[in-house]
Amino acid sequence: MSLMAKDKTGLDIRLKRACDDPADGDGCRILVDRIWPRGVSKDDLALDHWLKDLAPSTGLRKWFGHDPHKWDGFKERYFKELDGCSDAIDQLLEWGREGRITLIYGAKDTEHNNAVALKAYLEKKLAGKL
Repeated sequence: MSLMAKDKTGLDIRLKRACDDPADGDGCRILVDRIWPRGVSKDDLALDHWLKDLAPSTGLRKWFGHDPHKWDGFKERYFKELDGCSDAIDQLLEWGREGRITLIYGAKDTEHNNAVALKAYLEKKLAGKL
């Protein structure tokens, strides 16, 4: 299942699970996980880029464990990590200004994962709220 929304900045950012089939309308497909998604071959994923630097640290990922009760704390900690990734964030925004981008993630939970948090971070950053 993919989520899509054009944010107030005009960027078209979509989210898609790694196990979902690529589509012509995905635009630039960017994996935002630190580790390769299980059960998905590199050919099947059809990526344009893999930005490991934008993934949560191993410690943060393990602490969160995709526990929805830790979601707010995860986002807060992850946003602080993302503040230190300005080069990768700038690159991602550049691709977004060129057209639609789809952030690819491996998590099963479509509402509580790093791609959802990353999209929220980008929207806040571009709105001047970070």
